[in-house]
Amino acid sequence: MNGECSRRCFLVRGAGTAAGLAVGGLGFIGCNNQSGKGADEKMSQEMIAYCGLNCVTCQIYLATRETDPEKQRQMREQIVIAIKKYLGEEKRVEDITDCDGCKAQSGRLYPHCRKCQIKKCASEKGLENCAYCGEYPCEKLSKYFDSEGEQAGAKKRLDGIRNSL
Repeated sequence: MNGECSRRCFLVRGAGTAAGLAVGGLGFIGCNNQSGKGADEKMSQEMIAYCGLNCVTCQIYLATRETDPEKQRQMREQIVIAIKKYLGEEKRVEDITDCDGCKAQSGRLYPHCRKCQIKKCASEKGLENCAYCGEYPCEKLSKYFDSEGEQAGAKKRLDGIRNSL
């Protein structure tokens, strides 16, 4: 696998599956808002990336937030396994850097997110996320949605926001 969509899909699906972590009782990592209802109370508890991904369900983000060093290392070991399985890439635990989400001002951003073309486009336009763009959904975003499938929730999340505008 290669390309932005495969990597983003991994962040939502692969790492969560490999790590076997349950976030707030969710049955599927990365789907904190399956309802797609838009900017409701549940939406405000999320950290929505430009593409609609909920950063707070990303395993790399969760590992960054983990305060127990041993548990954090175990989480990152599982992420390395998932990267190998889903992307075919060899990584070391040390390669799994801290990430505070794609909109973070701190500079702690996972390397793939740093070069994300969706992030670059939306941030250059000064948008909160892609739902606010006049070209929504553009070709880049449509390809991303196609790779994510229905279960990932990014499209539903952004559609919900767009419908509430």
